[in-house]
Amino acid sequence: MSPDRNAPAGTPHAVVVGGGLAGTTAALRLADSGVRVTLLEGRPRLGGLAFSFRRGELTVDNGQHVYLRCCTAYRWFLDRVEGARLAPLQKRLDVPVLDVGHPRGPRLGRLRRTALPVPLHLAGSLATYPHLSPAERLGVARAALALRRLDPADPALDGIDFATWLGRHGQSPRAVAALWDLVGIPTLNAPAADASMGLAAMVFKTGLLSEPGAADIGWAHVPLGELHDIRARKALDALGVRTELRAKAERISRTDDGRWTVRTDREVFDADAVVLAVPQREAHGLLPEGALDDPDRLLDIDTAPILNLHVVYDRKVLRRPFFTALGSPVQWVFDRTESSGLLRGGPEGPSSKGGGGRRVGGQYLAISQSAAQDEIDEPVAALRERYLPELERLLPAARGAGVRDFFVTRERTATFAPTPGVGRLRPGARTSAPGLALAGAWTATGWPATMEGAVRSGFSAAGAALSDLGRRQERPLQEAV
Repeated sequence: MSPDRNAPAGTPHAVVVGGGLAGTTAALRLADSGVRVTLLEGRPRLGGLAFSFRRGELTVDNGQHVYLRCCTAYRWFLDRVEGARLAPLQKRLDVPVLDVGHPRGPRLGRLRRTALPVPLHLAGSLATYPHLSPAERLGVARAALALRRLDPADPALDGIDFATWLGRHGQSPRAVAALWDLVGIPTLNAPAADASMGLAAMVFKTGLLSEPGAADIGWAHVPLGELHDIRARKALDALGVRTELRAKAERISRTDDGRWTVRTDREVFDADAVVLAVPQREAHGLLPEGALDDPDRLLDIDTAPILNLHVVYDRKVLRRPFFTALGSPVQWVFDRTESSGLLRGGPEGPSSKGGGGRRVGGQYLAISQSAAQDEIDEPVAALRERYLPELERLLPAARGAGVRDFFVTRERTATFAPTPGVGRLRPGARTSAPGLALAGAWTATGWPATMEGAVRSGFSAAGAALSDLGRRQERPLQEAV
């Protein structure tokens, strides 16, 4: 059995299984509350499905991840790992929307907010949004007001799809494509027809209709591994958390005295509490008998893929940090040049200015394709043939630019699928087995599968474990964020 590590006598020990954002958050919260914590992660790194890897001289994120100002739990996480300045927020929401399918030629619109109170903060942007007709803009405003009156936690909303609700409220197919799906697909990882109305209401009501700045967008200006792995491990180490990588849990069982054992292929850990922070199917395989009334419902929580395309050009082709597209299969495009280590420079090659290292001309773009069921298994050559011409159609500067590299990252089970009815399948943090808690974006956080939902689940699981240990969480979620 694993030995105690210089902990005072009587200090409870918790084992957290899974080192994604949910598990890391739970470990931080438990350790903050004076619990001795061991964190087990089967991969060679922390971060779960929001991570980085090396490709030649580039440091590449497996996918583009963003958060909003309303994501108060994830913002807590960034603060806790001293990474907030590395993932700044926009001063004000500003999303360039480029439509290349318009019969009169490409049109650029913007979704922007002002400092006016809700809902007037978006009124000016909507009034001039060129991708909708005046009648469609008015209809969007009416639907937004109706949506604002909804309670996302109403179980009846979970049973219908977002497209049905939008149709009932007069939204045209163009309005769905140019606004509702433009926001909904990347946040829900599903188009309106496949998304629970409850989750959609939560996204739009919280992000766009709660506070003027709620939807301001933030993203990491460094590789995600810097935040979710390196800085997270530093914060855990400072609290005395024992972090074991390449340590995959094989079995969790209850002892005769009411404590727990967690077995890996190398070691067995005794614990007073366990937080199980792994994907739902893995959790199903590890749950001891009786922990949930109907554990098989976890197997009914489906998954949805995200595809990311990575293109390195030999010159600068995009002058904005990001944009989103209409009239094209391309969804969202981000400039990841500096964060990846591909420093901007001219075609002359190395630069002597600033002493900051070798400067290489070119630009690295990441294209994030959510709800990518139809393309997730497409060969790289086919994706290259399809998307490079699309980028040239969207970005005139890409025409004639050399492509230094084109590669693909695929997350086939990137998120849980937000289908109607999924709400009744998602379990809470607390199980029927005292001392065993669940964490993960797929648990009942009220949020879709986002970094925010993952961190919130870690808070909830830590709170449940501390309650079972007879300890009070010093700052519950609503106070901490």
